[in-house]
Amino acid sequence: MFTRYTAALAALLFVSAAPFAQAADKPTDPQIAHIAYTAGVLDIEAAKQAIKISKNKEVVAFAKDMERDHEAVNKQALDLVKKLKVKPEDNATSQALTKAAEEERAKLAKLKGAAFDKAYIENEVAYHKQVNGALETLLIPSASNAELKSLLETGLKIFQGHEQHAEHVAGMLK
Repeated sequence: MFTRYTAALAALLFVSAAPFAQAADKPTDPQIAHIAYTAGVLDIEAAKQAIKISKNKEVVAFAKDMERDHEAVNKQALDLVKKLKVKPEDNATSQALTKAAEEERAKLAKLKGAAFDKAYIENEVAYHKQVNGALETLLIPSASNAELKSLLETGLKIFQGHEQHAEHVAGMLK
């Protein structure tokens, strides 16, 4: 059983790393805004799934934190794009992220109990590593607007904390 989850996680990492690789040709600020917002929405959806399915108090508390924090950052992002009169631009990276997240939620929906909790938290660790890496190496350096760059930097600090929190919860589930 563990081998199957490891293989599934490896497949997810391969699939979900690809979306950010596609954006390697320096995304524009409207594309960056869309990618960042989409990544937040996807983690909110994953959190809602975990809140609904999990019976583990640590997993549910983590998911509630993810829902709250990502909603707050996305609200700030929406406020900023309105202020700047920027229309977020859908792009291949956002679309690939959405597709990978939908596939992962479908896999998680088939699990229950400890198997769900473990798979959800492992995915959260991997997802936050991926998003944090993309923020550091692509999105923040590519952002040309100072306010957008600042929001992304703030988000990175928050999401690095999420990654550490997810790793802590993962350690508790072993």
